[in-house]
Amino acid sequence: MLKNHEKLSFAYGDEVIEFEVIAKLSAHHKISIKVTPDCKVQVATPLEIERTQLIAAVKKRSRWIYQQLQVFQKQNEFIVPRQYVSGESHYYLGKQYQLKVIESTDQPQGVKLLRGKLQVALKQKNTHKVQDLLNAWYRVRAKEVFSNRIEVVLIQALWVTEIPKLKLLNMKTQWGNCSPSGNLTLNPYLVKAPTRCIDYVILHELCHLVEHNHSKQFYELMSQTMPDWEGRKIHLDEMAAKIFSGAI
Repeated sequence: MLKNHEKLSFAYGDEVIEFEVIAKLSAHHKISIKVTPDCKVQVATPLEIERTQLIAAVKKRSRWIYQQLQVFQKQNEFIVPRQYVSGESHYYLGKQYQLKVIESTDQPQGVKLLRGKLQVALKQKNTHKVQDLLNAWYRVRAKEVFSNRIEVVLIQALWVTEIPKLKLLNMKTQWGNCSPSGNLTLNPYLVKAPTRCIDYVILHELCHLVEHNHSKQFYELMSQTMPDWEGRKIHLDEMAAKIFSGAI
């Protein structure tokens, strides 16, 4: 029997692709595959499926998996870790802002978006402190922005009768998730992406209240509610590796 987080692999040409088994509680024996921006392959599956059966199913998507890995590997080549010093660029709602670090005992410590710059004031320059202040600022802004965008998306998501409870959680490979009871969890890093991409993630998660798997019906619901969702997803995917790495 399969084990949760077990590592399996298969051959694709001269490449050996490893994937991680993620246990899925479902009455349906459907398998879902995800390639994350850090070039990991995760396969959600009921654990009662035989290993050979699972590997055979994953191999059917081997070309797509390989192509996704190639895309993320290419993106990662150009990622430069942030140093949190003046002159760097950081994103907020899809727009690029220059970071300005100010050492001052007169100004209150914190972050302001001022005249096209992200201005960070602190008593003594320290890159770790700058990073902490920026992350805290992003988290506060994320709470406000996400709450507003949920209300916008709910105008189209007619199957949702109550405003979902919102929780922020730092995640390395996910934008968000939605519990069966309707509680919505979003990654605060998502606030670095354009609002149209934020709306896409919110709708994606809310659609799972109707269709728990990425079935044909799930994508039909997405298309009915947000006809251009694929373009929004592509835009977000192009930013994903940099956002999750901290490069932007």
